[in-house]
Amino acid sequence: MAHTPFGYRIRKGKAIIDEPAAEKIRQLYKNYLSGMSMVAAAKEAGIDTYHGTVKRMMENRHYMGDDFYPAIIDVNTFTEAMLERQRRAKKLGRTDRIKPPVKKTSPTTFTLGTIKEFYDDPAKQAEYLYSLIESEAT
Repeated sequence: MAHTPFGYRIRKGKAIIDEPAAEKIRQLYKNYLSGMSMVAAAKEAGIDTYHGTVKRMMENRHYMGDDFYPAIIDVNTFTEAMLERQRRAKKLGRTDRIKPPVKKTSPTTFTLGTIKEFYDDPAKQAEYLYSLIESEAT
């Protein structure tokens, strides 16, 4: 696992709730939903960090619980906070900042030059064949 979210610890290969940190997460949501800004809500909850970090924390779906992480907050609280963030963004005219994801596709067809050489070594043959790739076909 690359990173254990704030509010959890890993013990014997399982995620468990770090109760002091989890209480800060719960307080963060409560503060935010009471009208505080993200940073003010975090500071009041005892989390001293930046706006972007607070936003990522509040968007972390693990806090609702999943197959690995136990729930720290309920689904309704998470949903209310998400809707409140959207409402505030719209009010401040920041909804144009959301960009649709770019669909990336891997090329699956290529044009290949004429095969003129054959090698007993499979690695050398593969290197030679890759060198014959001229372009991606559309």
